[in-house]
Amino acid sequence: MARIAGVDLPNNKRLDIALTYIYGIGRTNVKKVLELSQIAPDRRVNTLTDEEVNKLGKVIEKNFVVEGDLRREVAENIKRLKEIGTYRGIRHSKKLPVRGQRTRSNARTKRGKRMTIGAMKKEDRIKLEQAAKKSQS
Repeated sequence: MARIAGVDLPNNKRLDIALTYIYGIGRTNVKKVLELSQIAPDRRVNTLTDEEVNKLGKVIEKNFVVEGDLRREVAENIKRLKEIGTYRGIRHSKKLPVRGQRTRSNARTKRGKRMTIGAMKKEDRIKLEQAAKKSQS
């Protein structure tokens, strides 16, 4: 199993797909990495030699910000937006969509589980009214 930038690449996948498992390397960057390292994209990860794995690792390390460094950079950018009080920073801190998406009908994954406000079941309303009568008398 090849290990590049701290990520174990799946053995049975094509190299151009397996490299996308590295955070910060997408399909476009994969083409650049393979071009710079001069390795065919249709090769499988388990057919790579140690020398080729090292070459890929060096190319990625030299030309791209990946994994922990990239995650840290993104987190710092979000933190900076929050500190200076930009609209995007406020949206991040409230855990709402940042890029202009509507929230009235969608954004469930970002906003969380539905919370009904103002509507109660009939049995709950009756229990609440009975408790209120008891506390008044």
